[in-house]
Amino acid sequence: MSTKETKKNIIQAGRVAIKELIKVAKEPIIDFGPDISADRLKNAAATKKLAIFDALEILNRIEEEQNMLEDKPKQEVKKDTTFKGFAERRAK
Repeated sequence: MSTKETKKNIIQAGRVAIKELIKVAKEPIIDFGPDISADRLKNAAATKKLAIFDALEILNRIEEEQNMLEDKPKQEVKKDTTFKGFAERRAK
């Protein structure tokens, strides 16, 4: 199996993973009951957030890999040229 074929298979698997993560993101956070703890609600919300960000990250990487397979030029990201102090540059 060539590298191109392997990358195409990985891209297909990534698309399946994105669909599964979308399913997780669409489900209600939790069943609300009379004794829901704040920690449980916070953990459920964090899980949703993680699923959404993971799906977006996978999708971006898939697009990059497809562009490389099709020999398209890489999209340039504009660098922020505003002045920032040390703390502002290091904070992410």
